Amino acid sequence: MKKIIRLTTFAIVMLFGSLAHVSAASALPVDGAKDAAVYSHIVSRVNEIRDMDKTNLSYSEKTALRKELKKMKKEASGLDSKIYLSVGAIIIIILILILLLK
Repeated sequence: MKKIIRLTTFAIVMLFGSLAHVSAASALPVDGAKDAAVYSHIVSRVNEIRDMDKTNLSYSEKTALRKELKKMKKEASGLDSKIYLSVGAIIIIILILILLLK
């Protein structure tokens, strides 16, 4: 009995210690057509910035471009709303299921 309690406690501690990070974008409803449109807009704007002649731009304009690129990068990373689980969390979940179903 002590062994089961100790194993369950260890499993719960490990589960809470290794919870995966879930992005805030995963809480939003997923719309494939909207995501594709946003993605194509981001790609076209990045291509415009890449092809732009940046030698004539002032320092403040260059920083504005960098900020815009960072913002678009965050938007693009939010388009893939996935939940990541660590290997440790999966093992703990399996152990808890084995203990509960036994």
